[in-house]
Amino acid sequence: MSIQIQKVVADTLEMNYFRFGSGEKTMVILPGLSVQSVMGSAQAVADEYAVMKDEFTVYLFDRRTELPPDYNIYDMADDTAKAIKALGLSDIYLFGASQGGMIAMTVAILYPELVRKLALGSTASDTDGMEGGALDKWISLAKDGDRVGLYLEFGRAIYPESVFEQYRDVLAAAGQSVTDEELDRFVILAKGTKGFDMTDRLTEIQCPVLAIGSTDDEVLGAAPTWKIVQRLADRQDFSYHMYEGFGHAAFDTAPDYRERLYAFFMQ
Repeated sequence: MSIQIQKVVADTLEMNYFRFGSGEKTMVILPGLSVQSVMGSAQAVADEYAVMKDEFTVYLFDRRTELPPDYNIYDMADDTAKAIKALGLSDIYLFGASQGGMIAMTVAILYPELVRKLALGSTASDTDGMEGGALDKWISLAKDGDRVGLYLEFGRAIYPESVFEQYRDVLAAAGQSVTDEELDRFVILAKGTKGFDMTDRLTEIQCPVLAIGSTDDEVLGAAPTWKIVQRLADRQDFSYHMYEGFGHAAFDTAPDYRERLYAFFMQ
């Protein structure tokens, strides 16, 4: 049976999501920024996270369907918390990757009653040092309507060179399918990352935390993960792992990534 995309409504908020698995525990995945919605890859995500399906019912949330012109990480976190509450979820095992990690840590800080454990992948607690980097290049390409260029630059930044070269043609083909609406949406979401800063509030997180980064992260660099480590290192309920050779998208490319999340959530 194919996975169905569903919609949750909370007040004036509408947000798409999908779920899979049949476990008693609840896991929530918040994906990173993407050129096109991950809703179109629901079955592939479920296959990648198959290790979770017996112990967890897994929910993956998109961003809200209708975006205001200005929409920052704090807004995204508030909306995500509203969607979680509207579905009656609590005591969740929360994993956020990249921009999704920024949202996840904000949810854990502002809505501690919702989160049992928190895993952060290839993310940052603030945007220091990001000016003029990959994010700005992506925004410029999207504003110029360069669909293929955006997809290629996005892939080049998040994947190791060998993976990027392997999928270059696939990425270029996918870029041709990007709509004007998707470009506009991408710009709003990308710009929403700017100005984010939760570094001084990391110690307010009340649940166990796992941080996973990459030494060869071409989007953020390794420094943001080390900053999170520095802030939380004296806590017995904090752990971390640094990959090498798997790039920013280690959450997709590292073969043991899901097993590492599973072990943390189950311990």
